[in-house]
Amino acid sequence: MDLVSKYQGYVGRVFGNENSGSSEDSYIERLLDRISNGVLAEDRRAAMAELQSAVPESQAAQLAFGAMGFPILLSVLKEERDDLELVRGALETLLGALTPIAHSRGPKNEVQPALMNSDLLSREVDSISLLLSLLSDEDFYVRYFTIQLLTALLTNSPSRLQEAILTIPRGITRLMDMLMDREVIRNEALLLLTYLTREAEEIQKIVVFEGAFEKIFSIVKEEGGSEGGVVVQDCLELLNNLLRNNASNQVLLRETMGLDPLMSILRGTTYKFTQQKTINILSVLETIHLLMIGGREADPGKEKNSLTNKTVLVQKKVLDHLLMLGVENQWAPVPVRCMALQCIGDLIAGHPQNRDSLASKVLGEEPHVEPALNSILRIILRTSSVQEFVSADYVFKSFCEKNPDGQTMLASTLIPQPQLMTHAPFEDDVHMSFGSMLLHGLTMSESNGDLETCCRAASVLSHVLKDNMECKERVLKIKLEAPMPSLGGPEPLMHRMVKYLALSSSMNGNDGKSSGSGNAYVQPFILKLLVIWLSSCPNAVQCFLDSRPHLTYLLELVSNRAMTVCVRGLAAVLLGECVIFNKSNDSGRDALSIADAVSQKIGLTSYFLKFDEMQKSLLFTSAKPTLSRKQLTRSSAASMAEIEDVDENEAIDLKNDHAMLVSTLDSQFVNFLKHLEGEIREKTVEIYSHPKSQVAVVPAELEQRNGEADGDYIKRLKTFVEKQCLEIQDLLSRNATLAEDLARTGGNGSSELEHRPSAGAERVHVEALRRDLHEASQRLEMLKAEKTKIESEASMYRNLAGKMEADLKSLSDAYNSLEQTNFHLEREVKALSSGGAVPIPDVETLKAEAREEAQKESEAELNDLFVCLGQEQSKVERLSARLMELGEDVGKLLEDIGDDPGLPEDEEDED
Repeated sequence: MDLVSKYQGYVGRVFGNENSGSSEDSYIERLLDRISNGVLAEDRRAAMAELQSAVPESQAAQLAFGAMGFPILLSVLKEERDDLELVRGALETLLGALTPIAHSRGPKNEVQPALMNSDLLSREVDSISLLLSLLSDEDFYVRYFTIQLLTALLTNSPSRLQEAILTIPRGITRLMDMLMDREVIRNEALLLLTYLTREAEEIQKIVVFEGAFEKIFSIVKEEGGSEGGVVVQDCLELLNNLLRNNASNQVLLRETMGLDPLMSILRGTTYKFTQQKTINILSVLETIHLLMIGGREADPGKEKNSLTNKTVLVQKKVLDHLLMLGVENQWAPVPVRCMALQCIGDLIAGHPQNRDSLASKVLGEEPHVEPALNSILRIILRTSSVQEFVSADYVFKSFCEKNPDGQTMLASTLIPQPQLMTHAPFEDDVHMSFGSMLLHGLTMSESNGDLETCCRAASVLSHVLKDNMECKERVLKIKLEAPMPSLGGPEPLMHRMVKYLALSSSMNGNDGKSSGSGNAYVQPFILKLLVIWLSSCPNAVQCFLDSRPHLTYLLELVSNRAMTVCVRGLAAVLLGECVIFNKSNDSGRDALSIADAVSQKIGLTSYFLKFDEMQKSLLFTSAKPTLSRKQLTRSSAASMAEIEDVDENEAIDLKNDHAMLVSTLDSQFVNFLKHLEGEIREKTVEIYSHPKSQVAVVPAELEQRNGEADGDYIKRLKTFVEKQCLEIQDLLSRNATLAEDLARTGGNGSSELEHRPSAGAERVHVEALRRDLHEASQRLEMLKAEKTKIESEASMYRNLAGKMEADLKSLSDAYNSLEQTNFHLEREVKALSSGGAVPIPDVETLKAEAREEAQKESEAELNDLFVCLGQEQSKVERLSARLMELGEDVGKLLEDIGDDPGLPEDEEDED
């Protein structure tokens, strides 16, 4: 049964029962019959007009038409091209059959006639080539309805249409020619090409070869650039489809058209932004972003192409346009500012020359000028939009990544301001240096109690300190004055950050939810700063531990179940850094003391489970290397262009909190934490294995005193050795406890460790067991060697048994053949006996002789097998006797060898 007959059956089940929808079917059928078999042209046109108005009105009509109408109308389009009215009606009817009925609201699982009709039409032989040929028709309406019909077909059945167009000669060429047609048809063709090029790489190559870049920028210029309407948006979407993940097309654009047309679109921006203009600017910014990506990840030339594109873009002054849109232009909508800042981050990522260009940029007019980095920092500290903060923070992340000189330059400006400047409002920070503004943001909570600004500044400081020991040491020396003289003298900046961390914890309720603005992500941001600061920096660890309450608070934070999984995990990492990067020898602050505190207050099992919980959380499993960007299409552009500056809805606030956390917990930081976790585990085991520094010091008790008798000296040495043995046994017991604790990590984790007694009798028993274990190990090695030898011999005999089995099978086959021969001989004898002309041979004698011959051959083979098995049995008996002399369980060893699945039949024979 073909697809059409199935379709007709479905129509019959839904609409064609005896009592209901048959009238609809018969009406459509009569119209189609008049069109197909009518004699008068006017009658056929009238039937076509009726069909054209009936099909789009109901789903029943669409289904009925789909079951029988496509061959008839396609025949009209093929054979009656001269009758324009009939051809136009056929095209409009087909378009109505493929267009979903907007007012029809049925169940979600209801079959959509438009989708089924699209599939049917795409399956008709030569239907796509016929429609493409109509694009060359002289009549405007024929071309217009044809291009609309192809668009509807592509919307409902994209893959089939793409495949069909690729197989038709000059199919894409005909569509590209439509871009030079009248405006209405050009716009429809442009929309069709945007759909065609979204995923089909082969179509993208053909479109570019047909001169797509020149035609796109020509239309954009004609429509007025960024001020143009939706046509400009479609042009830019088509351009982005051609450039996305396609390095060869990017190179072609760069070396033929150049990037000046893109710059001209950005250059035309003004202070008035309509929604359509915003969408157009976002589309151009997406084009710039795609050029900076460079191509697919697997493309070997991706990095080189990306660097070249970035270099050319900066040469075309794109950085100035981006700074204008993202920083200077206060009238630009939030989505435009965010996208421009993200493009700045992409532009300087991994490109030293572009980073230097950004660092040297100065914004504003005399006398109110300031470095561009200062202006971007002010956006981070002041903006009310979470998306804008995330985008501006990405700029500093890209600037500081693998840029030690840039980090040092920023850190050199970190100079504490007088107390009066610390409490100054934000409006007075225009004349501050970068570092002073950053410190001002870090300490703003002293005056207004809002930690959100502090955590944003902490994010920037973490980028400045990342992987830069010089900056970490420099910032360690920064001391801040106390808010009030009565509260004490200056304190290190790190201690102030820990105080803010504790303050944010106190602002959370018992359920762990935030009770203040921004507190959902304040703790992760500050913890991330501390984790990066302490990494590979012993002086930072020492500074952190200089205040005893810091360690106590951190232990409480890790074990506090009211905190989020992320906060507990980051606090556990910070504790681990106090162990692995601790170079102190002071009692109570050295690595062993910290590890002991963790073991006693939290328990190593529970402590290491914090890592597992954090790594399995959604934030960590969904971490991405860079900012996620949605592909800009007609459907998504309007929603992206309507982001407001301030979000007051509670659900939106939760989404913004998640966006903040995702921005700080990117894949690089997550991988960094995984690496730290491995180091923490190894260092913990190492500390408990070598708890004391290995210094060769000979105790005074080992020297013989003046006048001391040899007997007394020996007794004193014996006493000293016994004391040392007891201490060693205590250490072994302690390490055994640790080993159990670590072994249980990753299991249930909630059970407390059982108390291990350390009585003297048990210590002596442990020592005896250790000696027995050494002896048993030696015997075990010898038994393993013998077992290996036995296994090799068993394998050899197993192969021999397999060969014997094959021989027996061949004998069995021969015997069966002989039986068949005997059976045929018996039948011949009986036939001859009935004739009476030939003497009857002795059949029983022949059968006995054949059976005896076969039995002799099989007995000879079996005797050989029994001899081999007997030799093996004697070897097994000798080995069993030897193993019994060594005190091993022979039965268990033979059972292990006997379990080999390759010898089931041999074992039964031996039994």
